[in-house]
Amino acid sequence: MEYAVLNNGVKIPMEGIGTFLLSPKDAEAAVLSALKDGYRLVDTANAYMNEKAVGRAMKKSGLDRKEIFLETKLWPSFYEHEGAVEKTLKRLDTDYIDLLLIHQPAGNYIAGYKLMEKAYKEGKVKAIGLSNFNKEQIEEILSICEVKPAVLQTEVHPYYQENDMKEFLKEQGMFIQAWYPLGHGDAGLLNEPVFAKLGEKYKKSSAQIILRWHIQAGNIVIPGSKNPEHIKDNFDVFDFTLDDEEMAEIAALDRNKRYYTSTPELLKKYAEMVPPVDTQDETKKIFISSSYRCYDGNAVCRMWQ
Repeated sequence: MEYAVLNNGVKIPMEGIGTFLLSPKDAEAAVLSALKDGYRLVDTANAYMNEKAVGRAMKKSGLDRKEIFLETKLWPSFYEHEGAVEKTLKRLDTDYIDLLLIHQPAGNYIAGYKLMEKAYKEGKVKAIGLSNFNKEQIEEILSICEVKPAVLQTEVHPYYQENDMKEFLKEQGMFIQAWYPLGHGDAGLLNEPVFAKLGEKYKKSSAQIILRWHIQAGNIVIPGSKNPEHIKDNFDVFDFTLDDEEMAEIAALDRNKRYYTSTPELLKKYAEMVPPVDTQDETKKIFISSSYRCYDGNAVCRMWQ
């Protein structure tokens, strides 16, 4: 395992397990499998509706809480709720969160950030950060914050490398964390000839080559899967190193191609959505669209990442 040190001295693993789009049952199984395989970073969110399952998996793992780096995200409709962090802690069945993020730049995200700063000062959160923010929105947070954000979680993969953003974040002492690190399973990306060539050289899959590239490029990654074999394989990336020429070959794939695009209309919807976070069971039928899920029992929608 490799680690990064955040701007407040907190150490974070360079790879973790993501639980986006996983039902509570699948999330619990995936996290438990990942922790057994050596993962120590777990990512979830209020809106993923599986925080309780993540908490159960952590307890079942038998690991000391201090061995696990737990991160979650506040949803916009909770930014102005005074007890939002405490309720999140209760769902996760833990005394503290290692990294808490503002999930979307929607609604009163300034109030949400202030809520996180308060929790940080009270020791309920070890580090705070942002998710899906652009440069201007990050600058707004930096202009008013008392506690600097440590991480930006956003879309990053070989087809969308966010190099300008990474340079800006570096100047601010922030790390980038990649969701969709494998390009949302895009066959075109996974079948790029460079990955086949490097995979043959290092006896690794295209996914493993891409994840190794991320880590060497300084991107913290949180690939998600409910397949135990894929979970194990995704973590088998610490026994080889790409050379500078190989890193450059992958860097040359950048196409500025995104799989998720935020719009003002979408952000407005996010601010209005109230996910039923206290109802986290397998009885709700889940509908998945290109930008959100709907739980038919409550007609509640939630965003993708």
